[in-house]
Amino acid sequence: MGNHIVLLIALALFFDFLNGFHDSANSIATIVSTRVLSPKYAVIWAAFFNFAAFLFFNHHVAGTIGRGIIDIKVMGPNVIFATLVGACLWNIFTWYLGLPTSSSHALMGGLIGAAMVKAGTGSMVWGGIIKTIAFIVISPVLGLFLGLGLGTVVYWLFRRSAPRQVDHIFRKGQLLSAALYSLGHGGNDAQKTMGIITGLLFSSGYLGGEFYVPMWVALSCYGAIALGTMFGGWRIVKTMGQKVTKLRPVDGFCAETSSAISIFFATWLGAPVSTTHTITGSIMGVGALRRLTAVRWGVAGNIIWAWVLTIPCAALISAAAYRIVIIFV
Repeated sequence: MGNHIVLLIALALFFDFLNGFHDSANSIATIVSTRVLSPKYAVIWAAFFNFAAFLFFNHHVAGTIGRGIIDIKVMGPNVIFATLVGACLWNIFTWYLGLPTSSSHALMGGLIGAAMVKAGTGSMVWGGIIKTIAFIVISPVLGLFLGLGLGTVVYWLFRRSAPRQVDHIFRKGQLLSAALYSLGHGGNDAQKTMGIITGLLFSSGYLGGEFYVPMWVALSCYGAIALGTMFGGWRIVKTMGQKVTKLRPVDGFCAETSSAISIFFATWLGAPVSTTHTITGSIMGVGALRRLTAVRWGVAGNIIWAWVLTIPCAALISAAAYRIVIIFV
């Protein structure tokens, strides 16, 4: 395997690490803000289940990223490099601003930008792109309605219980819901990097003409995202855990569980969804159940703007990176 391929795989795993680092806030924000676990133990809990996801999920999402966004014939080393540069720089920028944007859509934007410069619109796989873009809307809306629905059921079931008793039950319940959410996060997000590395190996002739995810690629990606989660994106924790709405253990349980259901469903369909969008929608749904003013809609609006800008901004950075690469390579 050539040195340039090894370096690109290392860069892809760095993106995967950044994905875990950036999105760890989503995995732990609710369980930290409700004080069920300290930040230290929350990241360990989330990282463990991020890695354990390899036992539970197939590789449909990796297939979508690897050959369902752009034509696999276009996906050479230069395109992969520009894609990862675009996605990594956008992730770092939004982490600095404390915005919980989507690493998945940054990666997709990077692929689109680099491929567009190299081969034009004919290199786009519009079915995969449309499916992924559709879930930009579907995932937060589904999370919101599931959060509202689950919250309604839970509130009704425990309507005669004392607040202290409810708190005690759902502090334990949040350990389970946070574990389920982290499984979903690892299962969907780690596969995006798997798709990039597998696409690189396939286009470089290392897979013998068959597109499949080697075991070492899968384990490396799950390990990298878990390691990123261990380090944690503390700037975003505050936005997710307190700025959108104040959360109690019962709220955290409902938000995490509804998000996990949404992500499991999307992963089963092979859709590379944003776990960030899903958990944000769920938190808004649970917060709105108490009263609409419990959700800080101004903060939510800023988050949504960041979602809208992610694909075009990552695409522009990637396109610029590709143009620079072909000048010097």
